[in-house]
Amino acid sequence: MKITNRKFREEKLLQAEARYQAIVNAIPDMVFCISRDGEYLDFKGEYTTKEIVGKKLWEILPANVALLKQEAIAKTLVTNTLQVCEYQLSTPWGVRDYQARLVKSGENEVLAIVRDITEPKKTEIALQSLAQKFSKAFRCSPDPITISTLKEGRYIEVNESFVQLSGYQPSEVLGRTAFELNMWVNPSDRTKLLQKLQAQGAIRNQEIKFRKKSGEIIIVQVAAEVIELDGIPCLLAVSHDITEHKQTEELLRLSAQRDRLLTETLMRIRQSLNINEILQTTVNEVREFLQADRVFIALNDSCDLFKMIAESVNPQYPSVLNWKKKDETLLQELRTKLLTDRVRVVEDITQTTVSPQLAALYQQFQTKASLAVPIMLGKELFGALIANSCAKPRCWQQIEIDLLQQISEQLAIAIQQAQLYQELEQLNNNLERQVEERTAQLQQKMQELQEINRVKNVFLHAVSHDLRTTVMGNLMVLKNLLKSGGLGTGDRGQGRQGGTRGPLWGLGGEGRQGRQGGQESNLSSLPPLTPLTPPTPPTSPSPHLPTSPIPIPRSIIERMIQGNDRQLRMIDSLLEIHSTEVEGIILNQEIIQFHTFIKEVIKSVEPMLRQNQSKLKTSVAEDLPLVTADSVKLHQFFVDLFTYILQTNPPGLDLLLTAKVEADMILCTVQFHGIHMSKLECDRLFELYVHEPQARFSTGIGLKMYLSRQLIKAHGGEIGVNSNHKCGVSFWFTLPLAIK
Repeated sequence: MKITNRKFREEKLLQAEARYQAIVNAIPDMVFCISRDGEYLDFKGEYTTKEIVGKKLWEILPANVALLKQEAIAKTLVTNTLQVCEYQLSTPWGVRDYQARLVKSGENEVLAIVRDITEPKKTEIALQSLAQKFSKAFRCSPDPITISTLKEGRYIEVNESFVQLSGYQPSEVLGRTAFELNMWVNPSDRTKLLQKLQAQGAIRNQEIKFRKKSGEIIIVQVAAEVIELDGIPCLLAVSHDITEHKQTEELLRLSAQRDRLLTETLMRIRQSLNINEILQTTVNEVREFLQADRVFIALNDSCDLFKMIAESVNPQYPSVLNWKKKDETLLQELRTKLLTDRVRVVEDITQTTVSPQLAALYQQFQTKASLAVPIMLGKELFGALIANSCAKPRCWQQIEIDLLQQISEQLAIAIQQAQLYQELEQLNNNLERQVEERTAQLQQKMQELQEINRVKNVFLHAVSHDLRTTVMGNLMVLKNLLKSGGLGTGDRGQGRQGGTRGPLWGLGGEGRQGRQGGQESNLSSLPPLTPLTPPTPPTSPSPHLPTSPIPIPRSIIERMIQGNDRQLRMIDSLLEIHSTEVEGIILNQEIIQFHTFIKEVIKSVEPMLRQNQSKLKTSVAEDLPLVTADSVKLHQFFVDLFTYILQTNPPGLDLLLTAKVEADMILCTVQFHGIHMSKLECDRLFELYVHEPQARFSTGIGLKMYLSRQLIKAHGGEIGVNSNHKCGVSFWFTLPLAIK
């Protein structure tokens, strides 16, 4: 029995030892068994037993740590209580923090559990630093910060900014709720705030109205989150006072609305002359802007009355439109106040001293506050723009006063504009009557002018027809006379000496004078006539007629032929100009190769150039682009141009014809060194006018140049002439290229 019990106890002891050994092994900390004198008796940890067991504290630990541990061991053995000591050791991983917990394990030994507390220590230091920072931020924040219980809203902590903003001292706030202090303007705001917290977990930029201790209402922007303090859910709220910002926003909104209203009023004044429509729209929009109960415009009537001409009023208050009262004292008081004050501001009727009549008027229309500005036309009082508050007294803001003043100025402009319009309408009526009379006179003159033009056309056709017939008859007679040889013998030689040149190109006559003043003769185009025979002398000669033929010099007949030829060409030019101005130039356009066309032109003017002893050089590239033109009329244009050049300059000219492409046009130039032309002559060359008698070319040639310009313009080009002493004379014109 004794052995059995002993065996049983030994087994139990082994089991307990194994259990405790398992517990010790499971502990992550290092475990030491140390004697009273500081000798390591046993060890469990990272090092081997040989490195620790049997050694003293001073052999392993620094002196200060060994001393600290020795004191802790002695205190543990004496007091038989748990001792805790902390120290630092330098390790391969840097300085580490350790905590040793010592308990008595025998009469002269202790059990020490050593734990590395470096990371927890850092965390604790960080938490302490964070708490310190939070405390400083809480105290120094310019925005009010409060901590209150989530359930009841009792203030636990408030900062100095909250005290300054609310006006409450901490002793008045701590332990109480915002409801008890009557700080919530809208009590439902807290319920909405809690619901939002529950749904979102946090609140950002929530605008809430609060009441300060003084009773002033402020608007704050709140940010809040739920935190726990000692296991109690609390609300951390940061508020930012945005009252001034909101007021500024409201002023900006009102200012923008005021500017819009002024702009629209000004636009209506400019676009509409209906003064009643302008006034009614104005009072409607001013009342909406001011949120007033009544806005109206009163007219200072000439019959000693204030006539109400436009009103916008809340339906629950009486209208002033039908108010008429001929009370000279009351009306004079109103006029005086408007003219004296210019801006009549009454925030509370009961606090203003007025006459009994005016007080009765306020009472009649339930007016509690009033704002009035006069409408002045120069120095004369035309009326007033008035706003009323009927529900309660009202503090009128400066922006509202400014609005009414500016609106009154615009209304004065509108009224003056309407008055001017009435005067203008009267003037327009008179002007319309005058215009009708003048129109009737002009129509009569137009009819007379049409009749004159008709007569002119008939006259032009009749006279030109008769003149043309006469001139052509004279030419035929003179030509036959020239061919018949019925000239005096003594004059034939003289005619030859005068410089006559065969068939005549208009460059004959008498020396240079014939070249400068003559026209090209088309005698060859006239039908041939039979030679004229001297008329048979009558049986009874008349005493007034010569009875024998009179010899006529050849030069005189040639000069007569040239003169008739010029007249015929002038008549043709006049008819062509008239036809051009009435019907326009009709072009039969076709695509032509300019280089080939110029060759044909040169062939046709070669006889003229030879007779004038002149030479023509060309510089026209064969690859010039095609042009669109009437080849017949353009050919005649070149002939007329060379005729003008040769007839207005001495013989022996050297001419240069060039053509090139410039800006989608062909620029053609004829250059020569001839008689210099003044700027006036260059400017007037292509105009339609009668040349002076002393001019070096005739009116007929000028008409041809006028027709030349009309032809070039009809093609879509331009023409001109330049002249200077160095470069000579240069005629130029342009023609558009053919469209591809």
